[in-house]
Amino acid sequence: MPPAPSPPVDSTPPALCASCAAIQRNWRRAPGHAELVQSASRKVERSDGQSGGHTVTITRYVCDACGTRWDYENDRTNQHAGWSLAKG
Repeated sequence: MPPAPSPPVDSTPPALCASCAAIQRNWRRAPGHAELVQSASRKVERSDGQSGGHTVTITRYVCDACGTRWDYENDRTNQHAGWSLAKG
C-alpha cells in the first residue's frame, strides 16, 4: 500500500489584526501597539560601508491578539530600520 500523501503546506501568512496592520514597517521610531509582548532580543553586527561595523539590537515581539511575530531593529544609523515581520 503506498504511503498517504502529505497534507499541503499552507504558505499564506496569518491574517494581521487591525493593530498589527497599522504598524508602519521599516521606519525607525515608528510605534508598535499595546498588544505586542516583548520576547527575546539579540545583538547583530551591521556594516555601513564607510566607517566599518556597528552593533544593533533586534527585539522580538508577539501580538497577543493575532499571534503575529515582529522584529524591531534599533539602528541609529539607518532610518529604514524598525518594524518587520519576523522570519523563521
